Amino acid sequence: MAINIKEMHIKFHVEEAGKAKKSEGVDKEKVVAECVEQVMEILKSNKER
Repeated sequence: MAINIKEMHIKFHVEEAGKAKKSEGVDKEKVVAECVEQVMEILKSNKER
């Protein structure tokens, strides 16, 4: 049985550990880019099967 993914919604919440300085904040764009990259790798590996 094949499964087709037509739409995917991904939610995540990033919390900073402790009290960090503003200059040491989390770069949300980098986090999102990394998440997208990992999802694409998973989808690619599933497609190759």
